[in-house]
Amino acid sequence: MTDTVCIAAAKSVFREYVEASPRPDAAAADAFFAEGAAINVVHPFNEMTVVGYARDFIAPLQAAFAHLIRTDYVVFAGAFEGGVWATSTGYYTGHFGAPWLGIAPTGTLAHLRFGEFHRIENGQAVESYIYLDIPELMIAAGQWPISESPGRDRGYTGYLAGPVPQDGLQWQENDAERSASSYQMVTQMLRSLATKDEAWRPYWHDDMIWYGPAAFGSFIGIENFAGFQVPFESAFSEWIGGSVKGSETRHFARFADGNYIASGGWPSLNMIQAKPFLGQPVTDKRLYMRVCDWWRREGDKLMENWVFVDIPHVLLQMGFDVFAPKKTGMS
Repeated sequence: MTDTVCIAAAKSVFREYVEASPRPDAAAADAFFAEGAAINVVHPFNEMTVVGYARDFIAPLQAAFAHLIRTDYVVFAGAFEGGVWATSTGYYTGHFGAPWLGIAPTGTLAHLRFGEFHRIENGQAVESYIYLDIPELMIAAGQWPISESPGRDRGYTGYLAGPVPQDGLQWQENDAERSASSYQMVTQMLRSLATKDEAWRPYWHDDMIWYGPAAFGSFIGIENFAGFQVPFESAFSEWIGGSVKGSETRHFARFADGNYIASGGWPSLNMIQAKPFLGQPVTDKRLYMRVCDWWRREGDKLMENWVFVDIPHVLLQMGFDVFAPKKTGMS
């Protein structure tokens, strides 16, 4: 089959899963994932089987968040290095009424941001990477233990909106030339990061919105974003992304669908820590970051960017486990 046919088929399969999952359950997951699928979820879940995903992720999430619903606001698909991928990002929402991962319940409505990549073969997902912004939930619940941010200013933390034009559900077939152009734009932009002359700037609209991981914060306007990106890069003596040829870390997927583009790596970035980072002292260790992005292009500029970084996994490499049981003193 051609890539176009395979991408359309992947969209159809993923649409069935998404539309069957406004109230996530094990049955929907069992139908979507192939037997033996490799499922990777952010720390502390990490590598999971299909059975484990339903038992150890979906079931506890349902138990902690009553009336759990799932809302996807960006969905599309594409091909990368011989594989066909479907991707989405959005939120789980529910009444946070019971502990989850040691996070005390708020007793109120709460949101958990998610992002997913699934490689589709023969109508099922065979390889998946699932990102969660657990720090965003912890910040909203007043239980994130770190006050420092890598940027010049602390960015906004809270519920992150979907695309401005509200066209993120890209179920239709898009123009292949536009998709190829979008792919090249983002690939070139990524290879322009961590440059002394900030060569990434021409790819972005002045009014761009960067929806970052909550531990970093979100920013609107290219100068405000630069106030994060430049100090973030400078915290490391090396900063190598998954799109760079020869890097020991790589993107498992990078593709475009019309005006939307996505990439992900597990890990994607690798770097040597040269300055204190997220409140942790310098270790001179090479750190590995699981990162994924979705971009929306407007005209010939990038306008919106949704980003996940598995921050608890990064902190664990620096010797700080945000999920370790809290020690209580004796009175």
